[in-house]
Amino acid sequence: MTSHPSRPVADLFSADGRLKAIPRKPARREALLAHLAVTLFEADRTYREPEVNAALRAVHEDFPALRRHLVTGGFLSRTKDGSDYRRQQRPGSPGGAIPAAA
Repeated sequence: MTSHPSRPVADLFSADGRLKAIPRKPARREALLAHLAVTLFEADRTYREPEVNAALRAVHEDFPALRRHLVTGGFLSRTKDGSDYRRQQRPGSPGGAIPAAA
C-alpha cells in the first residue's frame, strides 16, 4: 500500500467528459480502469465487442488500448473467441477468460 492516497480520476477528463490521455503510471491507469469499468459496464451483463468498443470510444479515440488494458487488468473478462465481455466484480488474473455460452 502506498503512503499517499491516490488522486481522483476526475482530473483525467476534459470538461466534455472525454479522457485527455491514458495514464502511463500503473497506479493512475489502474484507478482510471476501475472507474471506467464501474461507470461504463453493468455487473452481471454480457457485452458484445461492438458494445464495448462504442462505450470506450465515447471517452477516448484509442478504445482498443482501453479495452486491452481493461481485460489484462482483470476489470473485464472475455470469452476465448473475444466476442463476449463481462465486468468483473474485482480484478482477477490478467487475461482471465469467461466460459463460452452453450
